[in-house]
Amino acid sequence: MMSRNFWRELKRPILAMAPMINVTDAAFRKMFAEIGKPDVFWTEFVPVDGLLSKGKETLLPMLWFDESERPIVAQIFGAKPEHFETVGAMVRELGFDGVDINMGCPDRDVEKQGAGAGLIKNPDLARRIIRALKKGASPLPVSVKTRIGYSSQKEMSPWLRVLLEEDLAALTVHLRTRKEMSKVAAHWEAAPEIVDMRNKYAPQTLLLGNGDIGSLDEAHTRIQESGMDGVMIGRGIFGNPWFFSGRTPELKERLERMTIHAELYETMYKGRKPFALMKKHFNAYVTGFEGAKELRMKLMETENAAEVRRVVEGYV
Repeated sequence: MMSRNFWRELKRPILAMAPMINVTDAAFRKMFAEIGKPDVFWTEFVPVDGLLSKGKETLLPMLWFDESERPIVAQIFGAKPEHFETVGAMVRELGFDGVDINMGCPDRDVEKQGAGAGLIKNPDLARRIIRALKKGASPLPVSVKTRIGYSSQKEMSPWLRVLLEEDLAALTVHLRTRKEMSKVAAHWEAAPEIVDMRNKYAPQTLLLGNGDIGSLDEAHTRIQESGMDGVMIGRGIFGNPWFFSGRTPELKERLERMTIHAELYETMYKGRKPFALMKKHFNAYVTGFEGAKELRMKLMETENAAEVRRVVEGYV
């Protein structure tokens, strides 16, 4: 574990990796740790209820990490404050540098629990969850990732004020409502208003913006124009472990890294996660060059890392 509140020691601007289920696992993050690290890593998001159930052992691999990934934040979700208090202590014992609450996921199953974006409609519960997690996870810094509203952007000000008044270490705001999903452009024009709110209600809370950032240059532009302390990048990092380094690899290097990624994934998760989950990464790595479609089709037929290496070696 790093310092009691690593956020205070980060240089700005802050570039963070977004938590994405079945994407930002330990194998994926390892690729970035070796090539070009973000300033902060996030795990996939993990249900607090599940971590306190008989199925705990099947979920713990989602919280695997190694020292090369520090600082790293565990992201959790749920709707029962008492479970957050217990899991907060668990996260601290696992050695994480911070813990984040997902209050923005639009998945219907997550919302049915009253969790994720569902908490935007229940600010009193959101407050109780934050306070319970702070109690259980202390002295780890607690942060939240959310959206600018549920159905309307008009909800932004009252909702974000609730969160800011809870003295979070950091707040990440996806600049879309839950209703909008990712169907419209992120509302970066709203960012300065959010910064003003932070300055008024919680000057010590760091602000990260999230949405539609496809390159390192775009990340820096958004930070400069918005006045936020940093950004969190999601889809822009798919198939691109070089994102934070600012380097563009040659095709041969890209395909070799994809193969290494597949081999590490298989070694780490064999028997715990299906190899088929790697195939979304193949789609991201193998694009934008002549013959990409044909190569992707062959990779989609592979069943293990050895077959991936044979296909790639046959191509290059």
